[in-house]
Amino acid sequence: MSTPRTFTAAVHQEEDWYVAQCLEVDVASQGQTIPEALNNLAEAVELYLEEADDSQHYVTATPLVTSFQVFGAA
Repeated sequence: MSTPRTFTAAVHQEEDWYVAQCLEVDVASQGQTIPEALNNLAEAVELYLEEADDSQHYVTATPLVTSFQVFGAA
């Protein structure tokens, strides 16, 4: 069994669902709770990378994730 790799997810809510997007691999999933969305995302990324011919080709570096302010935004 190989060593697990850590990926980064952005999660947001759309109506009654939480949507989780992997930032290193172009894969997203959803769930009715945040843990469910993250578990579904982990499964989707694992399946995606298993099917890829060269999985490293589809994994990008973790982007810098930060916040910033905008004046006048509601």
